[in-house]
Amino acid sequence: MSSATPPDLPTLPGRIRWSSATAAFQIEGARTEGDRGRSVWDTWVDTPGKVKDGSTAEPGADSYHRWTEDVALAKGLGLDRYRFSISWTRIQPDGTGPANRAGLDYYSRLVDGLLDAGVTPFPTLYHWDLPVPLHDAGGWTGRDVVERFTDYTALVAEHLGDRVENWYTINEPAMTTLQGYAVGALAPGEFLLFDAIPTAHHQLLAHGHATRVLRENGAKAVGVANNHTHVYPLTDSDGDRAAALAYDALHNRLFADPVLTGEYPDMSEYGVDLPVRDGDMEIIATRPDFYAVNFYNPTTVTAPAPDVPIPFDIVPTPNVEYTGFGDEWAIKPDSLRDLLIDFAGRYPNLPPIVISENGASFPEPDTADDGINDVERIAYIDGHIRAVGEAMSAGVDIEEYTVWSLLDNFEWADGYTQRFGLTHVDFETAKRTPKASYDWYRRVIAENRK
Repeated sequence: MSSATPPDLPTLPGRIRWSSATAAFQIEGARTEGDRGRSVWDTWVDTPGKVKDGSTAEPGADSYHRWTEDVALAKGLGLDRYRFSISWTRIQPDGTGPANRAGLDYYSRLVDGLLDAGVTPFPTLYHWDLPVPLHDAGGWTGRDVVERFTDYTALVAEHLGDRVENWYTINEPAMTTLQGYAVGALAPGEFLLFDAIPTAHHQLLAHGHATRVLRENGAKAVGVANNHTHVYPLTDSDGDRAAALAYDALHNRLFADPVLTGEYPDMSEYGVDLPVRDGDMEIIATRPDFYAVNFYNPTTVTAPAPDVPIPFDIVPTPNVEYTGFGDEWAIKPDSLRDLLIDFAGRYPNLPPIVISENGASFPEPDTADDGINDVERIAYIDGHIRAVGEAMSAGVDIEEYTVWSLLDNFEWADGYTQRFGLTHVDFETAKRTPKASYDWYRRVIAENRK
């Protein structure tokens, strides 16, 4: 990627809203404060060898105590909205029962602070932090968790619904299914392969029920935030094209089709029996007010070796540069444009799209005494904003763009080895220092409001 800052600011062909995002487990810290319970991510970080650098999320960015600084950062950018997540275990420490007042009060203060700053709060109800007792009872593999999530949604909506009108229900159900349950790369660390697919249905069903509850409590805009990727076959061979279709079905269509069409793609060739009951699909296909897309990179696949139990092999995308994740995360902004255009063609009744996450990590120092001139991040975001503009020019209805992340944070299994923030965080002191990308994004927002 070019090391030079783009010479001009990207401008879009129409007005959209501008946002940035964080997630509770990744920034809050205060693991035991306020009677927070344990989630599957607490178990993960407590297991030796699960986090790359051996770190935990404590205290991390310590946003539980320093949330006013983060509200000030959101206001300083000129954000229309700030996407954050609500920790299930702060509201229901065991995943069931009455609401924990300390947890409700924390998020109430955050919501009020954002509103006072002129930034619209846009919370996510579930960003991967499943309470441990619910996991021990089967987690997303069982149907009972759907009712538990609906109860949790009601507790939050009854307390915040008088001030919060915009909601994400569940973040990246695809990653929970594929990385959390299928191959064990993320919490809860199960290795079920295709037996993980029922977790997709239960998450989408929970989303459908949560949509109803949120609307009953005054919500004006509700949607699910799915991770999507544009899939490329490595070559034009029949085997590689079949692998690309299989990966597209499992990563994209398994999660988008039910919400947008009321039907699952055909999973029969994988021996999958989705646990669908009468009425489920109507609940899942309750029309969302927007369809949210988290996008980071394309995926290139090839036909697997004969003894591999899955129908594709993920390989590096050729002829591109990569983020700090190396060849796992290719930088190819036009793949976002193509994905959005493909979605608009595939789903004729597609609601307006919200880009709910987009960003990149690059190597950066632990301290920011000399500032952080993150020109690579600027170039990445610049390219993807321009890709959004190209999709808009092609007729795709896009309402919002969100940078991941407002802050450097605990990056799941990679600990503190990956930094995504517009704002540098010194994890020894929790000091926040806006990077060059922060000022650049502020100017992009201002320019696009002219």
